[in-house]
Amino acid sequence: MKAILETYDREGGASADSTYAGTKTYASGFKNEPGKMIPKAGVFAEAGVGRAKAEFSVFEAAAKGPNAAAGAEVSALGASAMAKAELASASASAGPVGVKVGLGVDTGVSVGVDGVEAKFLGTGLSIGPKPSVSVLGSEVSCSVM
Repeated sequence: MKAILETYDREGGASADSTYAGTKTYASGFKNEPGKMIPKAGVFAEAGVGRAKAEFSVFEAAAKGPNAAAGAEVSALGASAMAKAELASASASAGPVGVKVGLGVDTGVSVGVDGVEAKFLGTGLSIGPKPSVSVLGSEVSCSVM
């Protein structure tokens, strides 16, 4: 519901990258700034060939070519570690419902106040405000809060 309230009046936009790569490390907490109130630290790296995204209001669509990413985060509210590798994927969402079709081998876990997620070689599930089921990189999700 929060995502719908924050995006229902979003203007349209689109982006595309032929290749991309990036890394990020962060540590923050107890700052009176958006996203920095809760103590947390993490690392993230990604690289890929081909990605495109379009969005308007509560609607989003994205496509990705071969890509890989890895990240880990520890915060006062939980912890996560995930490694991702995809051959290709296409995703779409309308409000709280999302669908992704692809071939990937995401592996990792996430535990915190927002629920629990576990995946092994692209197959797993998430229980919490946005439950999902994944099979070999394809996923169906529905936000209930």
